Amino acid sequence: MNASDLKLVDFSLRLFVIPFNIASIWIAINNTQDNSDYGKLEFRDLVGLKYMVCVSAIAAVYALFAAVSSHLRCLLTKAWLFFLTDQVLAYLMVTSMAALVEFLYLAYNGDQMVSWSSGCVSYGKFCSRLKIALILHVIAVCCFLVLALISAYRLFRRFDPPYVPSKDPLQDRT
Repeated sequence: MNASDLKLVDFSLRLFVIPFNIASIWIAINNTQDNSDYGKLEFRDLVGLKYMVCVSAIAAVYALFAAVSSHLRCLLTKAWLFFLTDQVLAYLMVTSMAALVEFLYLAYNGDQMVSWSSGCVSYGKFCSRLKIALILHVIAVCCFLVLALISAYRLFRRFDPPYVPSKDPLQDRT
């Protein structure tokens, strides 16, 4: 793959990921369910969900900024900046996905060791919507992991591999 093809893939992925981030944010923020026995459940009540929403918002804004700046000459030479930012955001996206997976696992299965019952029995619609948000978030995470690989490749291909002197067994005898 040549440099212009890689740049096109990078640009396309950055634009492709934005709607998935926005959709997962929208679903999470607007997700609410009222239960006559336990009360109203909203995304504000769950710290892990708020974390996912914040990370997704940052990732969407960064993806737009990076896509636009990929055509600006002054920022094209900042490969280290894009590499570091892509790496950090990829890891933040993974951690926010893990928080959402953990919440959904506990919501569906509970934790008998600490006497937590399954919350999705009482809040089924809320949990179903969160599963959709998780699917969208997983797609965004996969895109950011690929973007992190692309930015690493674009940065490190500029450098030669380290020189390692070869050991010739014939030279050791003389």
